[in-house]
Amino acid sequence: MSFCDDREDIYSLALTVTKSLLEKYDIDPTSIGRLEVGTETLLDKSKSVKSVLMQLFAPSGNTNVEGIDTVNACYGGTNALFNAINWVESSAWDGRNAIVIAGDIALYKKGAARPTGGAGAVAMLVGPDAKLVLEPGKRGSYMSHAYDFYKPDFHSEYPYVDGHFSLRCYTEAVDACYKAYNKREDALNAATAAPAANGNGVHSAAKEGIDRFDYMCFHAPTCKLVTKSYARLLYNDFLANSTSEAFSEIPAELRDLNYEQSLTDRNIEKAFMGLSKKRFNERVNPALEGPTNCGNMYCASLYCGLVSLIANKGGEQLDGKRVGMFSYGSGLASSLFSIRVREGSQDLKDKLNFHERLAARRIVDPSVYDETMLLREKAHQQKDFTPQGPIDTIESKAYYLVKVDDMFRREYARKE
Repeated sequence: MSFCDDREDIYSLALTVTKSLLEKYDIDPTSIGRLEVGTETLLDKSKSVKSVLMQLFAPSGNTNVEGIDTVNACYGGTNALFNAINWVESSAWDGRNAIVIAGDIALYKKGAARPTGGAGAVAMLVGPDAKLVLEPGKRGSYMSHAYDFYKPDFHSEYPYVDGHFSLRCYTEAVDACYKAYNKREDALNAATAAPAANGNGVHSAAKEGIDRFDYMCFHAPTCKLVTKSYARLLYNDFLANSTSEAFSEIPAELRDLNYEQSLTDRNIEKAFMGLSKKRFNERVNPALEGPTNCGNMYCASLYCGLVSLIANKGGEQLDGKRVGMFSYGSGLASSLFSIRVREGSQDLKDKLNFHERLAARRIVDPSVYDETMLLREKAHQQKDFTPQGPIDTIESKAYYLVKVDDMFRREYARKE
């Protein structure tokens, strides 16, 4: 699990990944016309993370940059990405590219939930001729009012969590988004049916259900929940076509359960986890290396999964493939969308250098984590403050907090 002490915060993480993106891809800062941030890690009730990032564009004189922060639990990064895509597709687009930042520091008070934390950020460049293409129109969303996870106490970084209810909300979101995605795809396919027909006027056979997706990435509060959620998609396929030979071994007693029963029935869960196991290992597991090693990064979680997939399958195994993406944020907001990978994913894999970066991490005892959380608790909402965390453990080229002055203004430096 990744974590940071009082030397790093959401501003420093966002500065680090934004600067890294600009440098790795040799991006001219003046070529960016939109910058959007998705996070639930708030340091200020007024000033945005995006405004802090504008200091990276100041030397180039580029102040004409649209976009701002988006906040809703772990969903903000996805909404920021949708906003950037919509901007590029709109009449407001001025021909420049966009950058999207998804990042968070996930913390829990002492107890069973503490090991499900994490920390990290992902920066994405959005523009024409991308190697990863969001499929136009193929998107299903589910929004609802729920108190499953929320942060009403501004004096603490820790959330209020109704764990069992949150798992139910996540499952309901998987179901609803999948149904909405299927309905939307059916409508799009019907609209293009005539051009899609072959020379004999017969439509080419297409993969159905979860087999439409060569790979899948999920928001990953825990990797076990991802395993169950992929199986849940197959259960939805069963409901849509229960007479299929693929489901011939499903016993009669499981075929008659109503929806409410299906949400908590362990036999349903076990049966479809078994049926989906081979597919899961091939299609979902490659996207779980980051979440497994770094924990739940909230807004960055889904996109860390995508990074993991590229790192493990980038090149011929990923080029031309379709990737399903499920995003969830408590409260709640969720979407299922899909990406087509164009030729050239090997270049993304090489630039990410993902496995080498994972291997370079510093491993510490759990007791050090508890001590670090105490440091963060003392630092929270402090002014006229100098962090106590060591600078020598900060990675080269990462930003870190130098001090907070008596007016809460924060100063950062980059480690060379």
